[in-house]
Amino acid sequence: MRVESLTPHIGAKVWGINLAEPMTDETFAKIHALMMDWSVLVFPDQDLSQEDHKRFGARFGALHTHPMHQIRSDIDPHILKVKTTKDSAYTAGDGWHTDVTCDEKPPKVSLLYMKEVPECGGGDTLYADMYLAYELLSEPMKQFLQGLEAVHDGGLPYVGAYKSTPPEGGYPVSTHPVVAVHPETGRPVLYVNSGFTSRIKGLSAFESRALLDMLFRHIESTPRLTARVSWAPGMLTLWDNRCTQHHAVWDYYPHSRYGERVSVIADERPSAFSQTQIH
Repeated sequence: MRVESLTPHIGAKVWGINLAEPMTDETFAKIHALMMDWSVLVFPDQDLSQEDHKRFGARFGALHTHPMHQIRSDIDPHILKVKTTKDSAYTAGDGWHTDVTCDEKPPKVSLLYMKEVPECGGGDTLYADMYLAYELLSEPMKQFLQGLEAVHDGGLPYVGAYKSTPPEGGYPVSTHPVVAVHPETGRPVLYVNSGFTSRIKGLSAFESRALLDMLFRHIESTPRLTARVSWAPGMLTLWDNRCTQHHAVWDYYPHSRYGERVSVIADERPSAFSQTQIH
């Protein structure tokens, strides 16, 4: 495999591997190590069936079913179709977010395989480094955020933005630490996102809104956090949801874009980071 970085700290293209072929444990270990280093991996020039796609995803763990699956036309519960046309009321992911953080155990890895890109260009995805987002905060702010918890509400995007009808019992709502620790690297990450995070527990509504707006503004207005993936048909991108956010840019109306996503359930729910974990 040949690796070409997208930025010094997040994102890399990986050449010289066919993901449709059977994969040895040694090869998978190399890919996993690259994901730990770069958080976002881009594999150009792939020719994958849905079974190939799911098989590669399953190397990372149990496959995830999206909360909106019951109201969508997707037949396979593990394949999320991401399609935008001139008739779409919205495009999925058009705003900074981390996938499905409303779940008790949000997806740890997502893998999007692109089949159609806009003929006019555009349709890129931006990825942001949540390790660096935390590091760039002031020391007093880091101290203040430690120990805080935030509510992540599936109704925020799925009802508020997508206007879907909630299932019986509603969409998932979960509480996660504002500063989480990555379970494999041990590094702290900023773990709030404008897609799902509705409030900070223990703060007044005014304080919570002000703090979240500041953190969201920090993420969206700091270009050095980001890498940009320009899609081509047959490209698969995987990202570590535990330490990244992403934004699918809808700049190609009235043209179309279509891909299919497989996600992998985390082994455990996010845990809070504390300074005592620094060695």
